[in-house]
Amino acid sequence: MDAQGRGRADDIDPADQWVLNPNTGEYELRLTPSAPQSGVPRPRRGSPSNAGPGAGTGTRARRAPERESPAKPGPDVPGPRRRRGAPAEPPPGRRKGRTQPKKSKAKKILLWTGGSMAFVLVAVSAAGYLYLRHLEGNVSTTDVGSAGKKGFSKDEAFNILIIGTDKRTGAGNEGYGDAGSVGHADTNILLHVSKDRTNATALSIPRDLIVDVPDCPTKQPDGTTKVVPGTQNVRFNTSLGQDGRDPGCTMRTVKAVTGIPVDHFMMADFNAVKTLTSAVDGVEVCVAHAVNDKESHLKLPAGKSKVEGEQALAFVRTRHSFGNQGDLDRIKVQQQFLGSLMRKMASSDTLTNPAKLISLAEAATKALTVDTGIGKVSTLKDVALELKKVPTKNITFTTVPVLDNPAEKVKATVIVNQSQAPAVFDAIKNDVSFTAVKQKEKKEKAEVAARLKGTRSSAADIRVDIYNGGAPGGSAQETLNWLQNTEGVLKSSQLGNADATLSKTTLEYAPDQADQARKLADLMGLSASALKPGKSEKNSQGLPAIVLTLGKDFKGAGVSLTTPTKAPEVDKSTADKTVCAS
Repeated sequence: MDAQGRGRADDIDPADQWVLNPNTGEYELRLTPSAPQSGVPRPRRGSPSNAGPGAGTGTRARRAPERESPAKPGPDVPGPRRRRGAPAEPPPGRRKGRTQPKKSKAKKILLWTGGSMAFVLVAVSAAGYLYLRHLEGNVSTTDVGSAGKKGFSKDEAFNILIIGTDKRTGAGNEGYGDAGSVGHADTNILLHVSKDRTNATALSIPRDLIVDVPDCPTKQPDGTTKVVPGTQNVRFNTSLGQDGRDPGCTMRTVKAVTGIPVDHFMMADFNAVKTLTSAVDGVEVCVAHAVNDKESHLKLPAGKSKVEGEQALAFVRTRHSFGNQGDLDRIKVQQQFLGSLMRKMASSDTLTNPAKLISLAEAATKALTVDTGIGKVSTLKDVALELKKVPTKNITFTTVPVLDNPAEKVKATVIVNQSQAPAVFDAIKNDVSFTAVKQKEKKEKAEVAARLKGTRSSAADIRVDIYNGGAPGGSAQETLNWLQNTEGVLKSSQLGNADATLSKTTLEYAPDQADQARKLADLMGLSASALKPGKSEKNSQGLPAIVLTLGKDFKGAGVSLTTPTKAPEVDKSTADKTVCAS
């Protein structure tokens, strides 16, 4: 019999079988023995207040127990166990040579025998394993190949693409979405979580953004790979479902548009909104004016309301009652909703309620389709706990800066605003926060910063050999042309590909070439960390030359490679504040 069945057979709520282990700080599934066992105590149940932090994926929350002042053991609590063969410690109040008072019958010592404890531990471990296997079976996975990462690192920044589809699967969803939709990318949020976990950015990508969808290799049911041809000047939402495209195609499209690599994806349909909001007993939303939307069937009074299930789904799908009735205003409403859902999931009301946590785990795992890199429940738990470290006040919601599509008379689609969007993409790619957070110290060491201090040679005196160490093809020649024709660096040569691929552009030089290196760093927009003092090489004429190796971060000749330290000003909101949709 499984864990849940066992609990029901004994008329016990399965949630009551999860007990806090004070030694590990984690909840464990403990089953009541089918018959009383002499000398074996029932595991003590932890206070609900010791429940650990939960997370958006619904995995079991865990937290180390809080430190408390030492307390005297009660009459029914066994004292500390002693090592085998060691003399017994006198109980409190007992002194040598004195007669110990007779114990009352109400005071009992619970005997923990090795054999009985082993039996209990085996039963508990087996039940916990079976429950995890049960949750594992809830999660659907898709192999996106090289579009994402194979695993998840708790020590690095990560980017997860959250996709909401318009596929009408599930009971009660017949009235939503496009009839016969294969499941397009209706709602899209690129979630970036910083390396130091001080902040996160949720970047919404409009479904009606005009993009070029790249060629996409997709895994077929028979194990083969089929390449779905790319299309140009189409809506972003066609990157999923259209022509058999999978979420990996949407991930590739995001990278093509923003330059930001996507590590993983999480995809959900209409049921996810309904089941997740029901699992947490509703989410608080706010509207500036009363809503009675005939399209979405949403009815709400002005002010704050709690929504769940069908009403929650209607709220995030409502478009005609807010702003200019377009998709960009609906995106803002969805961001407000997600911020409220995050607050509810992180609230003590949720985290201290084992029944809610189990419901959340069940709802989240059933609602999600993820890539194989995070397809295990244990990995989803890790993702959730890493996100939980980010304060809600430092989770920023914003949208890709866009303009109306100039090719349309009747405005229905948008294009990327090239004067604003690149700075937003660069900030995310370089792990820069959009909120004022106390960053961990990242200043370059004094000796590194000092590399840019000192005299500069003239551009005409710079002698440099240029290599391509990971930049796009032709970058070394492009840089050579720019240096010679625009900047006057005439003693320059390009020598093809470097021996190794570099993530960052470097500039190597001998000590007596420091003034040349500093001048070239100024021209290239290189930071002090890119300068590598040591030795130079000899060019084709046998003369010493500094070595410029273009890495993967190279953006084009004349484009500065200095990493941004401050995010641009954008229209944004944060997850800690309630905003009324208007």
